Amino acid sequence: MASSQPLTLVSDTGTASVMALFHDVRARSVSLVAPLSDADASVQSMPDASPAKWHLAHTSWFLETFVLAGIEDYRPFDASFGFLFNSYYEAVGPRLARHRRGMITRPSLADVLAWRAHVDAAVARVAEALPADRLALLELGCHHEMQHQELLLTDILDAMAANPCEPSLWPAPRASASLAGHVGWTQHEGGIHRIGHQGKGTGESFAFDCEGPAHDVLLQPFALAERLVSNADWADFIADGGYDKPALWLSEGWAWRQAEAITAPLHWRAEEGWWSSFGLAGRAMLDADAPVTHISFFEADAFASWAGARLPTEAEWEVAAAGHDPRGGNQLDRAGAVAPHGTPAMFGDCWQWTASAFRPYPGFRVAEGAVGEYNGKFMSGQMVLKGASCATPRGSSRASTRNFFPPTARWQFSGVRLARDVQFGA
Repeated sequence: MASSQPLTLVSDTGTASVMALFHDVRARSVSLVAPLSDADASVQSMPDASPAKWHLAHTSWFLETFVLAGIEDYRPFDASFGFLFNSYYEAVGPRLARHRRGMITRPSLADVLAWRAHVDAAVARVAEALPADRLALLELGCHHEMQHQELLLTDILDAMAANPCEPSLWPAPRASASLAGHVGWTQHEGGIHRIGHQGKGTGESFAFDCEGPAHDVLLQPFALAERLVSNADWADFIADGGYDKPALWLSEGWAWRQAEAITAPLHWRAEEGWWSSFGLAGRAMLDADAPVTHISFFEADAFASWAGARLPTEAEWEVAAAGHDPRGGNQLDRAGAVAPHGTPAMFGDCWQWTASAFRPYPGFRVAEGAVGEYNGKFMSGQMVLKGASCATPRGSSRASTRNFFPPTARWQFSGVRLARDVQFGA
């Protein structure tokens, strides 16, 4: 998941609202690392993940680089931090390779938190005098950090799952709602529909560049499942040999499944008669009625084939989401053991794999400058996910949001909602 240039600038009178967002976002990030030791915050479980401390530092680097740089009397906290905490902005300068971020034992977590306080104080001091373009970058920085809050949680979950002690970071999450029972379907007519972020007047003043331009798409009639696929559904798939039937799988997916010996969702473990799963509250018996999560696109596609259905396209999902509250459902409000719990909503619980590749919309243009590097250059080899997860801050959730990951990615809160073709009047 990446961030980029916003489609619209905040208004000239938007400083107060941007600063309210800024203070809320920055405080939440710090609260997320409260249960972590310095060692916890420094560990990197795999090359695709980053240490929690790195997320805290990178989001401060972003503000220091794009909002505060060049402002009179501002002095960087430590000039050497740029090399350590630049992600992949080629135009900004050299950086530490991603797979080596776990080697950053120093600066310490305390040093990074001190840097954050330094940046926060500077932003608060200059906010009222920021020109419109810098204020837009500050708003972008807030949304960028919200994305990193989700990545921080999923990365630390992966790290704790790799710890032989399987530690619990937070108390158990609230009880699950039920996804049990028959899968209902909502039918949607075909025709020409408009998707993508449609700008001012929609109630959403901010969007990343890849969410537009808004454009028309032609859809055939389709139906979308009224609930997410549950753990019980997935256990049935496993019991029926779904991981052992190559006919269900895409060729590349089957090769990946064999090479990686994938036999169940990430963090699942077979117990006597059932399964357990590891989460931010530790290991516990699997809730049969909660949405399945931590599955790859390849697994989701194989399950859909087994179920006699398919994955929805990105456009189908977005059309079906019209009229649903993107801030509703189970999403991140505060620090804690977030977990999917089965709220019957289009948004929240888990990101939903679609059948659509992450490609530019018609008329898309990469933004000028370093911040334009983020989305456009990743439009290859990635699949789109829609809908937000239990770890997604509510302010990041829009019908037009386009999350994206490689088809083998499993460490996010990723799940599936089925679709199928329909024939009206048949």
